[in-house]
Amino acid sequence: MITDEEIRKVIAPLLLSGAKMLDKHCPKCGSPLFEKDGRVFCPVCEYREKKKREEMKGVEEVLMEKFKDLAFSLPKDVNELMQHLDAMEKLLTIIERYRKLEGRG
Repeated sequence: MITDEEIRKVIAPLLLSGAKMLDKHCPKCGSPLFEKDGRVFCPVCEYREKKKREEMKGVEEVLMEKFKDLAFSLPKDVNELMQHLDAMEKLLTIIERYRKLEGRG
């Protein structure tokens, strides 16, 4: 279902820019499909995907900041160091998974 925000931020500007609303609907979200510059697309799905990528990038930045914090505060005790390094390795694994979800990894 299309939200009011999506109508305001996505569909209305497209109509004002000269994009053509087609009489077909997106099978995924039900939004009308649009055509602009010879390209047929679902603006709502594109908007949602872009928004999701931006949110995921924010998560990645938080994880990278935590990784840096750990890297700059390595303990001297060997057991604590091993726990620290395990945590860093897990963070890197999670970051790599996020990048794959975004299509960057």
